Amino acid sequence: MATLNRDDYRSKVLGCWLGKNVGGTLGAPFEWRRQVNSVTFYTQDLHGEPMPNDDLDIQLLWLCAMEERGIEVSSRMLADYWCLYVTPHWCEYGTGKINMRAGLLPPLSGTYQNLYKHSCGGYIRSEIWACIAPGLPHVAAAYAYEDAILDHGNGEGTYAEIFMAALESAAFVLSDLRQLIEIGLSHVPADCGVAGAVHTTVQCFEAGKSWRETRDEVLRHHRGSSPFGNPELTSPEDRAKGFHEGQQGYDVPSNIALTLTGLLYGGDDFGEVQCIAVNCGEDTDCTAATAGSVWGIIHGAEAIPRKWIDPIGRGIRTVVLNLGELGYFGNQLPQTVDELADRTVRLADQVLLRHNAVHWSSPGPTDLTDLNPDALKRGDHGAYLYGSPNGPRFDFDFFTVCLDYGDAPTIRNGEPKAIHVTIHNDYKVQANLSLHWYLPEGWQVAPSADGFALSFPTHLGEPLALEYVLTADHVTRSLNRAVLEVTIEGRPTVMLVPIMLLNGNVGA
Repeated sequence: MATLNRDDYRSKVLGCWLGKNVGGTLGAPFEWRRQVNSVTFYTQDLHGEPMPNDDLDIQLLWLCAMEERGIEVSSRMLADYWCLYVTPHWCEYGTGKINMRAGLLPPLSGTYQNLYKHSCGGYIRSEIWACIAPGLPHVAAAYAYEDAILDHGNGEGTYAEIFMAALESAAFVLSDLRQLIEIGLSHVPADCGVAGAVHTTVQCFEAGKSWRETRDEVLRHHRGSSPFGNPELTSPEDRAKGFHEGQQGYDVPSNIALTLTGLLYGGDDFGEVQCIAVNCGEDTDCTAATAGSVWGIIHGAEAIPRKWIDPIGRGIRTVVLNLGELGYFGNQLPQTVDELADRTVRLADQVLLRHNAVHWSSPGPTDLTDLNPDALKRGDHGAYLYGSPNGPRFDFDFFTVCLDYGDAPTIRNGEPKAIHVTIHNDYKVQANLSLHWYLPEGWQVAPSADGFALSFPTHLGEPLALEYVLTADHVTRSLNRAVLEVTIEGRPTVMLVPIMLLNGNVGA
């Protein structure tokens, strides 16, 4: 087990948040321009304050959520906080929110009719999970999954956040960027778009190409459309290369790749990392902010040159949170990166204790001599996370129930709607399950509204897989609710699994 000095760890956390503020501020004036920039330092009058940064804001909300509700985070808990406090209606933020408010649970909220599920809103809020789970990339990845599916569902945006959270968590105990990239890749599907773009960047770097050549190669193979589908946001030089064309909203593979471009080519020079990330164009405040966070975790706060910190100070400015109870009245939000670091460390104490991974050595040196980088990888490319991509997962004391809604969580007049139910027995004894459906008036379910099934523990057999078909002659409500009740005779177990289906008649 790696042993971290507590002071070293706090310096890395503080470096993460300082790097986030620096990169977000440096890149803000060039955000969502597909062009090569020539930035060497801040270009705006800052008056000692950073730019407001949504990359950081939502992580402040998750900090408050865990302080209020505890570290056992679920997507449904985060969804309540999102609906209460996240204000934007743009892109994936807005689509996820209106789906949640319509009654769809994650990951359906992030998948259904979401043009931007492959965009950048997830990976930019990965650092909080890494910081509270230092050296535990599988734990950080599991947290990141619960977060990302809110507004990215089964899209590339979810893979991007998991990749980055795992990489950043490992960066607390390893400093070799290539090893960190491999650890991140081991937590996402090998054939996903994020993995492909990452491989392109690494291959170009190893082949000795310049960062400009790497940037063009990334856009040649992994780009989406011009930002927001507007060709005028792509430079004439890039339009001549055909870079204005692509799938709208397919933004995160290229931006993850350009984040790594800044880190690989900038190396140990913080300023070079920041400027290269911004000069590659695209979502520049996000790429530079994330690159700054990774660099800060690896090197610590003291290594960030003062010339980058003094113009923006150490304060935090928010832009996408409903301050209400969180801010002016509740005074829950940290006001400085130093306060944010201290509160992050307190949460990490709880997470490390929860996972039996307390490895502080204060007083005493950091000792990573026995750490095997391969031990931080996943052999299944994150399959343990992605078992329910088309519907929510419900965790009960002894069972896990996963729903699969198929193509969409909708039902239409007279058309059968299949719902696949998978029940994992997570304990060591088999159980006879009684299953009963509560349905809206006039609905039918096949094969039966009542049933009986034997469930074996996961280590003895496959999970119980069931298919039900719901039919309604007339769908009368906008949102329709049903419940699958699972009980066990002779035990007080009651598991209620909600099913939500939107009225799909108009959309047909």
